[in-house]
Amino acid sequence: MQISGAQMVIEALAQEGVTTVFGYPGGAIMNVYDEIYKQENFEHILTRHEQAAIHAAEGYSKVTGKVGVAMVTSGPGFTNAVTGLADAYMDSIPMVVISGQVPMSLIGTDAFQEIDAVGISRSCTKHNYLVTDASDLARVLKEAFHIAATGRPGPVHVDIPKDVTAQIAEFDYSKPVELETYKPVTKGNARQIKKAIEAIAAAKRPLLYLGGGIINANAAYEVRELAKVMGIPAVETFMARGTMGHENPLLISMLGMHGSYAANMAMSETDLVIALAARFDDRVTGKLSEFAKNAGVIHVDIDPASISKLVNADYPIVGDVKNVVEAMLELAPKKIDSARYEPWLETIGHFDSLHPLQYHEDSERIKPQWVIERIGELLGDNANISTDVGQHQMWTAQFYPFSRPRQFISSGGLGTMGFGFPAAIGVKSGAPDKVSINVTGDGSILMNIQELMTAVEYKLPVINIILNNNFLGMVRQWQTLFYDKRHSSTDLSVQPDFVKVAEGFGGIGYSVSTKEEFDAALKDAVEKNVVAMIDVKVHRMENVLPMVPAGGSLFNMMLEYKDK
Repeated sequence: MQISGAQMVIEALAQEGVTTVFGYPGGAIMNVYDEIYKQENFEHILTRHEQAAIHAAEGYSKVTGKVGVAMVTSGPGFTNAVTGLADAYMDSIPMVVISGQVPMSLIGTDAFQEIDAVGISRSCTKHNYLVTDASDLARVLKEAFHIAATGRPGPVHVDIPKDVTAQIAEFDYSKPVELETYKPVTKGNARQIKKAIEAIAAAKRPLLYLGGGIINANAAYEVRELAKVMGIPAVETFMARGTMGHENPLLISMLGMHGSYAANMAMSETDLVIALAARFDDRVTGKLSEFAKNAGVIHVDIDPASISKLVNADYPIVGDVKNVVEAMLELAPKKIDSARYEPWLETIGHFDSLHPLQYHEDSERIKPQWVIERIGELLGDNANISTDVGQHQMWTAQFYPFSRPRQFISSGGLGTMGFGFPAAIGVKSGAPDKVSINVTGDGSILMNIQELMTAVEYKLPVINIILNNNFLGMVRQWQTLFYDKRHSSTDLSVQPDFVKVAEGFGGIGYSVSTKEEFDAALKDAVEKNVVAMIDVKVHRMENVLPMVPAGGSLFNMMLEYKDK
């Protein structure tokens, strides 16, 4: 059928089953927004900033497993979106971001709101396009969704000049995607899988190292079964929280810079690392030369470029982690005796009893760790937990009882302050049956606080819980520990009244300083089911511990800090 480029965009979204789009209009993408005005088959959520639109699409994608979609205009509309693109790229989030561009005749003339969007996005997208002819739009958009969702997922950027959105051309979405240079390997090599199982059977201290790719691949159930069948303990990365479920006896906890003593010591003492969809990030490995230095390595990943990139893999397996684990499950019961690893489990139990993950109560101020635990006690599996970036993020990863995949939504690789609130809006849109909580700090919340208006307008009742310590807490912690307490530009003692801010946008606010007040505020916010901000006055100088200093070895953790 012959339709305009703008109509093609809408028709492609319909063909892909897209029901929710986040965005912000402007001149270069106005033709597409004119078509959106005529639609009834999907919801467009107008954020108040383009960065927030991308983060909301990320949150939607993370909680649903679907491709997130966002739209922005040219120039500053797109540059505002770049942080979100980079964030999604680092965390392998499947997204399609459509941007408007100035007309073809003006490209390269420094026209009003012109920017080289494709050039800028090249380093922070899985793939990108500049569409110069409307007859290419159906193919490009279909390829964009295919590339975003297959292989190692990631954001794809499609830049469309304004005159292309006005062109009339033939639209045929039935043609299959044919990309000669893009054919991800999804089925692992059977011989390599057999060798990996034999290596596990011969090991005495094997350890499952679970990465965020397990969540992306919807492979958590299979991974839990594999751990159970083999009787092997597991550690989760920050991005993999919820994979095993907090009550699983084989889960040690999170490992890495702020991982538990037991998890980091297990990784240091293991003789075989079984890395499933993990990328050996520096926040996990610490000093590379000391990381699991006496262990062999099995590395399963959909992205061949990730294997042996940082740590040499003795048993490399390229493939979709779900498919590979299913193949391992067929072999494991015949080859592996789980009783063999009981002494290893006892050793790990000893590590945990030596230095359990804990904190010290304070009679004067609420401890932030208690707040996280209390949210878990009151809401548990009934909540999806988003976070911003900082101390509150690490405490959430450490102390919340995550029971399922896609329950924890946070910015991992890029560490983007301002991510949490718009992401929680996307989470609520994608999973309306669960309470959407954003755990944030008094620094992070101000970075996208304008999204209170978005949440109120679209009746997406996100509850923001601010762990307010009047500091940029994580930077302050590093300054305390490594810069002789020179707290340069991290004091946030001058603050807005968060209760009045929430009320000014049409939400509800609470200021709490006792445990009783917190319980009452959270219960009231959940019951009223409205946009809320709970400003929790927490212990100001609390540190996130354990902590592996940057560049240090996992086994050299700071377990406590005593101010002299």
